Amino acid sequence: MRAAVHTRYGPPDVVRIEEVKEPVPRGNEVLVRIHATTVNRTDCGFRAARPFITRFFTGLRKPRVTIMGTEFAGVVEAVGAGVTAFKIGERVFGYSEGRFGCHAELLSVPVNGSIASIPANLTFVEVAPSTEGAHYALAFIRKAKIQHGQAVLVNGATGAIGSAAVQIIKGLGAQVTAVCDTAHLELVRGLGADRVIDYTMEDFTKDNQQYDVVLDAVGKSTFGRCRRLLKRGGSYLSSDLGPLCQNPVLALVTPLLPGKTVRFPTPRDSQAIVRHLKELIESGIFRPVIDRRYQFDQIVEAYRYVETGQKIGNVVIEVEPPR
Repeated sequence: MRAAVHTRYGPPDVVRIEEVKEPVPRGNEVLVRIHATTVNRTDCGFRAARPFITRFFTGLRKPRVTIMGTEFAGVVEAVGAGVTAFKIGERVFGYSEGRFGCHAELLSVPVNGSIASIPANLTFVEVAPSTEGAHYALAFIRKAKIQHGQAVLVNGATGAIGSAAVQIIKGLGAQVTAVCDTAHLELVRGLGADRVIDYTMEDFTKDNQQYDVVLDAVGKSTFGRCRRLLKRGGSYLSSDLGPLCQNPVLALVTPLLPGKTVRFPTPRDSQAIVRHLKELIESGIFRPVIDRRYQFDQIVEAYRYVETGQKIGNVVIEVEPPR
């Protein structure tokens, strides 16, 4: 099978398409022929080993996992002897962080892993980007315990995490203020934001309103800058570790003090989460935003684009072009 392989850490050019051995599903695994996948910030970080600490999980000198890719959508090609939950020919999608392997034509997935059947009204391209950013957004939302009627600010509302967060938070009945640039104000309003701040025109950290939760989906702010935005008892969350890895530390310290807190969730992927995201899609609450689509042979170009930091929502790779 073909796969996008990297055998050393580095820029996008370390990735190349090669023929590799096909995976063979074990007794409790499902073999998926991938039709669409994505390139995201997680792939870029692990491919380049940034931050350096990732090497302690992926290999100090060279990557142990050579095929990246966390999201997939495709068709069940084969099943292990003990699998009854999925059938050959069934359309499925899911998430594979840690195991990775989605930048390939075939992927083996544990039957109890992060996999679910595709909603009937979605194509492979439409559903492939529905797990990575959304599962991070869901982790933030649950950690902050966002509820109906609360006021929430989302910085970075056009990214994969931010665009999912705006939709899911609005679905909970909260009031959403979203931050983005001038070109995408209408897009973000279309996601359900009640109010949109154009960061090219004003500094959102100087906003006059106060919020129950500030969620920085791009990690471009700090608790110190956003503290004034929070109501008493409010929470700040960021998708980034922060300067000098301050956010995990503050998440331990600030709950011990009265007033405003930092929360730093540890996202987990599971079949329950993927099924929940499927329900959100089917109910119309959530639909992943897609920026660009690339063919599999163009995956290096896709990596380059994602690393510009300018992508809107998600970048999809068509592994198996539609016939």
